[in-house]
This record gives sequence, structure tokens and C-alpha cells, in this order.
Amino acid sequence: MKYVVKGLFPLLCLVGASTTVYAEEQRVKLETVEVVGVTPLQGSGISINKVPVPVSIVDAEQLEKSQSISLADYMNRYLGSININDAQNNPFQPDVQYRGFTASPLMGLPQGLSVYVNSIRFNEFFGDTVNWDLIPEGAIDTMALQSGSNPAFGLNTLGGAIAIKTKTGFTAAKHQLEVSGGSWGRHSEELSSGWNNGTFGYFVDVKYFNEDGWRDFSKSEVMQGFSTFSWRGEDSTLDLTLSTADNTLRGNGTVPVELLKTNRQAVFTQPDQTINRFFLASLDGSTWLTDHTELSGNMYFRRNKTGALNGDGSEFIKCNASGNLCDAAGTTQVLDLTGSAIPFSSAVQGGTLNTSTTIQRSFGFALQTAFDYQILQHDNHFIVGSTYDQGNVHYSADTEVGALNADRGVNGSGYKTADAHVRLNTETEYFGAFFTDTLSVTDQLDITVSGRYNQIRITLLDQTGTELNGHHVFERFNPSAGLTYNFMPELIFYGNYSESARAPSPMELSCADPNAPCKLPNSFVSDPPLEQVVASTWEAGFRGRFDNVLQGRVNWNAGIFRSINNNDIIFQSTGGVTANTGYFNNIGRTRRQGIELGLNGKVYDDLRFSTNYTYMEATFRSPYKSNSPSHPKADANGDIQVQKGNYIPGIPQHLFKVALDYDVMKQWTVGTDVIYNGGQFFRGDESNTADKTNAYAVVNLRSEIRFNEHVALFGSVTNLFDTQYKNFGQYANTGDVLTGALGITDVDTQFVGIGAPRAGWVGVRLSL
Repeated sequence: MKYVVKGLFPLLCLVGASTTVYAEEQRVKLETVEVVGVTPLQGSGISINKVPVPVSIVDAEQLEKSQSISLADYMNRYLGSININDAQNNPFQPDVQYRGFTASPLMGLPQGLSVYVNSIRFNEFFGDTVNWDLIPEGAIDTMALQSGSNPAFGLNTLGGAIAIKTKTGFTAAKHQLEVSGGSWGRHSEELSSGWNNGTFGYFVDVKYFNEDGWRDFSKSEVMQGFSTFSWRGEDSTLDLTLSTADNTLRGNGTVPVELLKTNRQAVFTQPDQTINRFFLASLDGSTWLTDHTELSGNMYFRRNKTGALNGDGSEFIKCNASGNLCDAAGTTQVLDLTGSAIPFSSAVQGGTLNTSTTIQRSFGFALQTAFDYQILQHDNHFIVGSTYDQGNVHYSADTEVGALNADRGVNGSGYKTADAHVRLNTETEYFGAFFTDTLSVTDQLDITVSGRYNQIRITLLDQTGTELNGHHVFERFNPSAGLTYNFMPELIFYGNYSESARAPSPMELSCADPNAPCKLPNSFVSDPPLEQVVASTWEAGFRGRFDNVLQGRVNWNAGIFRSINNNDIIFQSTGGVTANTGYFNNIGRTRRQGIELGLNGKVYDDLRFSTNYTYMEATFRSPYKSNSPSHPKADANGDIQVQKGNYIPGIPQHLFKVALDYDVMKQWTVGTDVIYNGGQFFRGDESNTADKTNAYAVVNLRSEIRFNEHVALFGSVTNLFDTQYKNFGQYANTGDVLTGALGITDVDTQFVGIGAPRAGWVGVRLSL
């Protein structure tokens, strides 16, 4: 099926704009969203007014009406302090940043957010990465984003935690078909069905997505299947969930600025393909042991096979003293897997095909008990629990030398290099024991304390030698304490201190030697010890609501935060084409601090609005020498000096978002949202001695007309004014890839991630 959209903006004016209920609107709906979970496990929670940190809650209706392509897209457009970049340039492979902490599918980034789906930790075992394409948006019932280093959420909760709860036949008892299509050959078909008879229920969601992409060689295909079979008793619940995905994603990444000037759709080198084949089975449930005691738990099995194929430029040249292939200096011969020298020819000149396969199998279980009792006539909510997770990873990688063709694709030669041949097995065990307690000292004052003990054991087994063998143990107890004081519904104070930790991942431990740098995500060569990252967060602020304002309700929030990472781990590039060669290292302290302001609500019964502003300073607090050989001001050794107070690249200082929805009539809604991101330093410019990317603003439109309760027509335009913007930058080496090509002779070292141009889609939703 192919969709051609012409004159979409006039059509949208006729159809109207979709009703978007923004994420912050949960405060408008405090009557219906009464509690929020304070641990990863589902079950008993506390009033959102008692949580001593900011919480944003998104429900299924909000996601549907926003017409977002994924959960990450929704968060980028509507949640405060969140931004994404186009380092991968695929809508299902974004780097999601919250308060300067990252959850990304890209290896090499310092992951700092924990993500849970139905209480199951979704950060991958090998690199703590998050594959957003494995989370079907149409199956999400609610999503809660909690800020800070909450220890109850376990590893990786340095800057915040995302907890997702999926639909069941009891929360989504309807049948729906949604079909849409438009620009770039994109089309999507999704069928969902939910039912219950009061005791048993089911929910099924199946989605197919396909697009050619707006850049060259960027075709992607996403196939997701999700189902839940549920039982509800008088005091107990049980849910069996099965989920699968078979996705082929092409994210052609950053592009040199010289190539961008000649063709905005061009890619640097290709192919750049990721295939995820995923399966999950989980069982979770809860039961009330007494009127005041609830027991809940889960168990799961998860398997994800990721195959990566990356075509890159090559620095290999003809040897100075022979007719074989050598390193960039022309002195060291490149050997194949048999140990023989690779003969130099046109078939091995200019390119490499880097392939990897990561098979990750994991299982685990968790159990918690919640007690709601009074202590000396004061309400008290106490939760205690434990978790166990085990992950086994089989990782293999190879580099095949080849030649670049006219499209800067790589044709393989059949010769695979011995140095990049990796076969590695890892086993990781996580054990955690946690508690959290909220005591209502008075009707206005609530105090919360929590803590978690983590123990992580990581074993590395080299399958081709002994270099990668290693055994590592990390453990720590992390505390938290906070309070809320409810002066009145219009004014609530909150304050909190929290600590959390992130252990080095097996991928980082396997690539930590500056004298033997590896190639991401392929070649791992050694495992010197790394220290675990420990984050401490202070935050405080006010929030509240005003009723009967312009015949509606207005919610507001204002707060400050400061997070300090100790022993922060970053990937230090040592050069190479596209700067993917380097090593991981503890670089001391980093700090992220800022101000958050928000205002949202519904007035006159037909106008909804949301606005969020974040000012953020993300800086290095320890001086260190960073290797960045592609930086124009690097010294003779390729180093730049990072000073205390230098800004961390890739994190904008200013984030501003505005969204409006207006009901022109009962059946017709128009809406728009605006995203403003400030400039950011290029990765590789940790010394802040070069220019930033430019600030930019993007305007989007949505529309929806509801003919009746069964039929709705919707449409959207993204980047209405076709703004040409860059939301990511890095310094890297182009090698000889562009020399003489397309008339490019003066090659810079700046690569940029570029935002998508104007595009539009229309669709129909049928419901029963």
C-alpha cells in the first residue's frame, strides 16, 4: 500500500486537529489518578500528592490522541525536561534524555535512566541500553516518569525512572482498528481487541509499520505483537503477558556538514541496519492477605536477538614494504582469521563491514509486600521487597574489509580481520532488596524514607582466548528521604534527597583499556576494572492547582534539582572513521542542575493547554584530559583539556514546550505544539572551545474529527515550517570517504544529526 499526501495542510483545516491531552494533565485528573507506584512492582501505591518528587503520568487516551509514533516521540513533545536527538536518525531509535540523563539503544552512551515494563527491567543486560522499538505504544495503559535517583527502582536510576503498565481486557475492553499513511511511504496498521466477563479477560494488540524514510537507504519495518490474559478474583489478580517483535531498522546516523550542504537526504556510509527479534513471557499478580496487607510479585523470561550491520570507511592502506593490507601507518599487516596477511587490492580499499550479533536471554522474579497500617494513629504505608535477575549474553563480532561503491555503500571482500574477531559470553546476576515507607505525621505533612541494597555479579568468558576473561562484583546500599507539606490544594511543598548507582555493564568492562581501544559496537579487547557510578540528587519545589479559573482548572509546578554523578563513565574516542573507536573510563564527577517550571490545565471547557520550561546546567566537575583527535584544537597527541565547569556535550541548556488543543465543536478538535531546544556542544568538544549547534524551534499540527463513537478521522503535520535544524553534533574523521566525491575536497570534521523535514499523515480509527 502506498500513500501519497498532497495539499495536506488544507485537508487538515477541513478535518480538524486531534484532541491531545497532555502528560502534565494528570494533575487536572487527580480525582481519577489517585495513586502512583513508588516501586517497580505493580500493586499498592500512594497518593500522588504524597510523592516528594515530580511525577508525570501519561495514559492510553493521551497517547492515542497525540498521534505520536512512539512513547519516546510523545515524551519529547509533551513532557518537561525531556529531549531527543537524531544521532541514529530513525524514529524508533532515539536517544531520550531526561534532565541530561540518557536512555538510548546506542552502545557507548552513559545510560542513566531505568525503564520498566510491567515491573520488568527493560534496560538490556549487555550495555544497559533501551530498545524503544520493543515497547508497543498501542499496548500502553499508563506510563509514570519519576525524577531523581530513587533507589527503590534499582540500577540505572541515576536521573529518573520510567514505569510502564500495559493494557488488559479490564482496562481496555474494546475492539479497534487504526490505519494511517502519508509522507516517505510511511504506513501503519494496528488492530487491538480487549474483553472481559468480570472474571477472565484478554487484550491483544498487533501492529505493522513500514516506511522508506526521508533519507537515502533508510527503509524500516516494525512488526509488534502483544497479548495479556487476565484473571480477577475478589481479592487477587493474575496476568499472563506474551510479547514479540521482529523489527528491521535503518538509522543512517550523523552526516558530515560538507555532505549535508550538497544533499540533505544523503548518508555518509551505508548500510546501517539493526534487526531486533524479541520475545517476552511474564506472569504477575497480587493478592490482599488482609484488609491492610497486599502481596504482589512477578516472574519473566526475556530473549532479544540483535543483529547489527554497519558499513563504514576504512583507514587501512597498502603496506609500505609489501603488497599486503596494512594499518593507517602502513607498517603493520592486517591479518585474516587464518593468520595470513590480507593482500592489497581495490576490493579491500576504502571500506569495512562491521557486523555483530547479540543474543540476550534473561529471567527473573520479584516479590514485595505492602502494609497499610497506622502507627500511633498516624497513617503509614510501608513496602518491602526483593528482586533477582539473571542475564546471559552471547556476543559475536567481525570486521570484513571491503570497497566503497558510488553510493558510499560497502561491498565486502570476504576477508575478515583477526583483530576484530570477538566471541564473548557474559553472565550477569542482579540481586536487590528494598523498602520504602511513607508516614503521615499530620494531615498536611508526609515523610518518605526508602533504601535499596544492590549486588551485581558479572562474569566474562572469552570464547577465542583469555584476554576478555574477568569476574566483577559490585554492591552498595542507596538511601533516600523526602517530605511533602500540603499547605492547601493550591500550594504543596516537596523536597527530597536520594542516591542510586549504576554498575559498569559487561560491554563497558570489555572495553576499558586506553592502550587497546575497541570499536563500537564490535571489538572488545580487555577488561581493566571500572568503578560503579553513584548519583546523589537534591530537589525541592512547589506545585498546586487552582480551581474555578476561567471555568476550569489550572495546575502549576516550580522546582529546582541538582544531581551529582561520582565516578561517571564515558566513552573516550581515540579516532577512527566516524569516531567509533575508543574505550570507557571513569572520569570523576559530573553535575546536572536546573530549574523546572510548568503550567497546564483546561479552561472554558474547550481549551486545553500545557507549557514546560527547563533551564539546565550539565557540567564536568573534575578536570581530565580527553582524547579527541578530530577536534580542530586538539594537541599533537590528539588530546583536549577538559576543565571543571565545562559543559557536557549533547545536552541543551534551554528546553521550552507549548501545546494547545481547542474544541471547535464537540466533534472537531484542532491542536498544535511547539518545541524549542537550545544549542549544545558537539560530542568530542568536552573542552567547549568550539561553537555549539544552533538553537531551533519546531511547530507541529494535529487534527481529529469524530463522526460518532465508532469512527474518527485524524491527521497531522510535523515540522510545519520545514525548519532545517540540527539536534546533535560530534567531531569525527571522514577518512578518504568524501575526498573527491561530489566535488568535496575541503573536508571538515563536524558530523551532525539532522531533524526531519515537513511531513504529513492521515488516518482513520474504527472502534467497537
